[in-house]
Amino acid sequence: MDKTSEDVRLNSLTEKLRLRLDGDQLTNCMRCGFCLPACPTFAETGIEAESPRGRIALMKAVKDGIMAPDVAFEEQMNHCLGCRACEPACPADVKYGQLIEQARDAIEDHTKTHRGWVKLVRHTAFQTIFPNQKRVRWMGKGLRFYQTSGMRTLARKTGAMKMFPKHMREMEEILPDVAVQGVVEQIGILHPAKGEKIATVALFRGCLMDVLFADTNIHTVDLLTEAGFEVVIPEQQNCCGAMHAHSGEIEGARSLARSNISIFKAAGVDYIVSNAGGCGALLLEYDHLLHEDEQWKDDAMWFAERVIDVSDLLVRMGRLLVFSEREENQCVRITYQDSCHLRNVMRSSDAPRRLMRQVTGVEFVEMKEAERCCGSAGTYTLTQPVMSGQILDHKMEHVRATDAQYLLTSNPGCLLQMMHGINQHGLNGQMKAVHIVDFLHERMCGQDE
Repeated sequence: MDKTSEDVRLNSLTEKLRLRLDGDQLTNCMRCGFCLPACPTFAETGIEAESPRGRIALMKAVKDGIMAPDVAFEEQMNHCLGCRACEPACPADVKYGQLIEQARDAIEDHTKTHRGWVKLVRHTAFQTIFPNQKRVRWMGKGLRFYQTSGMRTLARKTGAMKMFPKHMREMEEILPDVAVQGVVEQIGILHPAKGEKIATVALFRGCLMDVLFADTNIHTVDLLTEAGFEVVIPEQQNCCGAMHAHSGEIEGARSLARSNISIFKAAGVDYIVSNAGGCGALLLEYDHLLHEDEQWKDDAMWFAERVIDVSDLLVRMGRLLVFSEREENQCVRITYQDSCHLRNVMRSSDAPRRLMRQVTGVEFVEMKEAERCCGSAGTYTLTQPVMSGQILDHKMEHVRATDAQYLLTSNPGCLLQMMHGINQHGLNGQMKAVHIVDFLHERMCGQDE
């Protein structure tokens, strides 16, 4: 790109950033530094620009015309995990998550940092697959065929996997067996409460969640009905849009939000239940996502007010679940890795722990820095594999120190990352990563051995 073209690009990006970035939120940052110890990338590097305060300073400098949004600026915005651990730590209540999404949205239209394969993957994922639930299901069937036809074995034995980057090969090793059918296809749409009904809730089944962890969705329904909730699963629901929003594809996220709002409002439910922290956090913020849309903002608020994580709903409103011991004459040691978005956006960290402590024959061990991001962060493992790997390595030091047999979490991305960490650190056979819903379901009285 010649100098004239680059100047045009930078001027256009600068103007879009000035329009997109919320000046009030930028000004609200007091530069106090409370966010620094909460930030995983700052903890890894100690570099001011790798902190929320530093990134906000960069955004403000661009908005004020002090600096140009060059490639280094783009890289810093993309280096953020988006874990939002800075938000609970901020005394000024700066909405950092909104700022980073605004910056990435502007950058995405003008970026020159994406490699060719990244552009192809982004277009395929954000424009073609995830907006269409049927295509998500077909992608799942393709993965299932790869896993069961012998292609996976052949690819590994012949060394064909070496054509892919190391981090992609490592993730392929721990990919769970894909479900041919999702939760609706397996158990249907409507599920009555057991005993007197407390409320009617809708399950948000997710896209990848319903492909890689369909059993978890089924188990979620079982827990909810056992606790007294009638469950409906709107069949036409689609991807929540979280990956779009976090990757600078804001308009795509808004389109998906409008579709989901329409479908769930027609269901007339009391609550909308999520079992994936990353999905739940964006669902909870549909009101912000569409706050400038006069046609949809009221319905978006209706939707956001009803979003709740499954653990929170069970603890706050459900009938007490009864659990039984599974391992004979042995107390099982478990630990928990927080989902960043569940903890920092949905502000739920106590409910999962209360549920775990209710299980008979279980010793819960609090992990050091369980609240710190594991390095998954949606597509971060693919786009920033070096930083993601560093964060995971330090996380696994704390995981190992718990001496737990089960490592539980509440988000599919975190779960895959924890499976990856267990595999990479030689803990297979000693420890198993499990979604908290699956762990509770296995030990709920009345379930098959």
